[in-house]
Amino acid sequence: SAFYSIGFGQYLATLVPMPDLWMLSDVQVGALLAGAIFVGVNYIGAKETGSVQTVIVTILLGILTLFAVQGWLSFDFETLLGDGGLAPLGYGAILPGTALVFVSFLGYAKIATVAEELKNPGRNLPLAIIGSVVIVTILYSILVSIMLGVVPWPELSQSAPLTQATELAFPGGLAVFAVTIVTLGALLATASSANASILASARINFAMGRDRIVTNWLNEIHPSYATPYRSILVTGAIIVVFIAALGRDIEVLAKAASVLHLVVYALMNAALIVFRETDPEYDPAFTVPLYPITPIVGIVLSLGLLAFVGTQELLLSGVFVVVAVVWYFAYARKNVPRQGILGEYILDRGTELPPTLVDAAVNIAPDGATRVDDAPKTMVAVSNPLTEHALVKLAAALATHEQGSLLATHVIQVPDQTSLQAAAEQRDRISTTSRQLLADAREDAEELGVRVETRTVLSHQGLAEVFDIACEHDIDTLILGHGGAKLAGGRVEGPLDELTHDLPCDVLVLDGQQFDATEILIPTAGGHSSDLSATVALALQDVVGANVSVLHVSDDLDDGREFVETWASEHGLQHAELLVETGDVETAIEQASAGRTLVIVGATERGLLSRLVGGALELSVLDELETTVLLAERPHERSLRERLFG
Repeated sequence: SAFYSIGFGQYLATLVPMPDLWMLSDVQVGALLAGAIFVGVNYIGAKETGSVQTVIVTILLGILTLFAVQGWLSFDFETLLGDGGLAPLGYGAILPGTALVFVSFLGYAKIATVAEELKNPGRNLPLAIIGSVVIVTILYSILVSIMLGVVPWPELSQSAPLTQATELAFPGGLAVFAVTIVTLGALLATASSANASILASARINFAMGRDRIVTNWLNEIHPSYATPYRSILVTGAIIVVFIAALGRDIEVLAKAASVLHLVVYALMNAALIVFRETDPEYDPAFTVPLYPITPIVGIVLSLGLLAFVGTQELLLSGVFVVVAVVWYFAYARKNVPRQGILGEYILDRGTELPPTLVDAAVNIAPDGATRVDDAPKTMVAVSNPLTEHALVKLAAALATHEQGSLLATHVIQVPDQTSLQAAAEQRDRISTTSRQLLADAREDAEELGVRVETRTVLSHQGLAEVFDIACEHDIDTLILGHGGAKLAGGRVEGPLDELTHDLPCDVLVLDGQQFDATEILIPTAGGHSSDLSATVALALQDVVGANVSVLHVSDDLDDGREFVETWASEHGLQHAELLVETGDVETAIEQASAGRTLVIVGATERGLLSRLVGGALELSVLDELETTVLLAERPHERSLRERLFG
């Protein structure tokens, strides 16, 4: 980002006089101005950033086409061959030149950093990367050839070559106007690259914060713009430092950036091999052709170019690598919650692999990290196409917060008169809907970046089978649709199940076809399941930036305020809006839910007979609310007396 901003500053200085400022040159001042503008654009949001990029690229292509046409008319092949032919410094200078200009081709991998914001990334991401590489390489070759056919290479400007070539290519009367337009095009080109680089860098910081490689403080989402604004501001601060420190020697900055990205490209190719060889569930929508030749060649070429970079740049890049390693062992290793795929593969085969390799995997593994298979598991039971998307969206948000996986299950309930064996023989016919339902669930979960498994089960039971599957897979959180049941009963199980069984895990029941966690209301009077309501709200606050309000209804305002402040503090909701009301509970909930998008309520602690005799007035209002309701119930030991009488 700093490199592109400095390029912007160089062309800006040829178009508009820029003052020197303290120890900064005019180019550095222009670069700082560019960096500030595009940090601001990214701060506002990816949609606005994409719109700016579209406008910039459209105008830029028009200007470059104008230059290419006029430049071709002024092109002289003898000037191109000129002093020393096509390789005046010898063919041995081509690879060092490649290492230097490699920084100009860094933007393509950055496309992948916004994959979470793409529609159908399995198709569109490869098309975007491969297509842009091919198109831009062709344009780059054409424009550079034209410049060298207009201006002899020894005379080509080091700071603004496009402007110089334009001045010579256009007739005298049009030269000044053309230089201004083409310089504007060069500004747009560097601005586009700087803008895209800042967008990608901020997303990388955000992803590292989410994975706890850096502090999760970076994950804060702006309440108005829904962007990782802290990550973007940190990126902007780093850009300022690089511009101020290295802005006078752009070649060093360019080569250092090339070195770091060559190392990253080599690691990306190695990571592809690791995924393909160690993860049996790795099934990408796009597969690299000629595997494994392609990634191996990528590794060799990326690392091979390092030999053609200067010692100073290698040392500077080495400093960054050392800092990254120190950061991992000093901070990230203590906080990263999950073991990597390669480390897990090595540890699973500890008796088959060399002890030195196994010891290395143990020594660098994150402290206390869970294995992928041991990560928290969320299960969503889908049965209705109308509610599938809402349920999966909720489940994916919770799985993302827990750094865990998702199991999507559809139970096909078979009539008691039909044997399961007979049903299994006709599985293909009766499970058509199930396949489509789970395919939709998988697509929704993968679009949200969550690892998902799917399972269809034939059973004579309904909810009981769902609970059995949750026990079998050691599920931590189970998410269900309400299935038409009334929520006024206040519990997940039916009356008989409530008396005879315990829940297998935390259970959430979503009553609604839409899921929007923008504004959350938690009515609470305390209780075991109320703790789960707070846990879910905190997770949604972390993942989607939800605004949380807590409601408590009390006979006395002072007592109520003391209770809700204590409860919110104990559950990590100190910054939530605290509401205290007196009077009728149903009325208070109904009024407080106005303007909210989700009401999360803990299951009642009252016993079955108490609810049957006295009713559950405080929960009957939930069936009347227009707002989506989420019933949360956490399992805990209760005696038969407690189950009956509360």
